[in-house]
Amino acid sequence: MARSRTQLMVSRLRDLQAGTPDVEASAVVSLDGLIMASSLPSGVEEDRVSAMSAAMHSLGERISSELGRGVLDQVYIRGDTGYVILMSVGQEAVLTVLARKNAKLGLIFLDMKRTAADLTKLV
Repeated sequence: MARSRTQLMVSRLRDLQAGTPDVEASAVVSLDGLIMASSLPSGVEEDRVSAMSAAMHSLGERISSELGRGVLDQVYIRGDTGYVILMSVGQEAVLTVLARKNAKLGLIFLDMKRTAADLTKLV
């Protein structure tokens, strides 16, 4: 039986988390703030993640453009217990990752780029 587009996206998110132990959770969010696919732990509300991801991505694009930094590549937020990293998935969506405090960011950015490229074909 063929898997749905959402199932394929969730599978790719799980692959990202399995291959990058510092990634605790991930989601694909449409630019209008709707969850397209997620691999979030229980207790993390999809609706909140999606709304905040879309808002941060939109703000990041505006800042990058208005301050002459070119096309937005990623937005990341560092808190005292870890990171929230957002990366564009084509023109339609955002890949959001929650990473541990001591995460190796270079590796996560590389894996996120690969995942975003794969997800772009599914969005």
